[in-house]
Amino acid sequence: MADFAEKTALLDTATKDIFDWSNDATPLRDAMWDKVMESNSHNTDATSEQAAKWEDMNDSDLKAAAEKLLK
Repeated sequence: MADFAEKTALLDTATKDIFDWSNDATPLRDAMWDKVMESNSHNTDATSEQAAKWEDMNDSDLKAAAEKLLK
């Protein structure tokens, strides 16, 4: 089983290093967090619930979810 650092490596990568359409150096986790917070009136509990799901996604699912959310 992959350790936590390997499992969350994509979340800790700069958004610009994942997507060719981005020039944002913010880690993917933070970019997604900020976008969800903006869309739910800054409800930290709801955002935390959503963010917990990201850590269980494989890289391809996470990438697809992030692109849908951020693009």
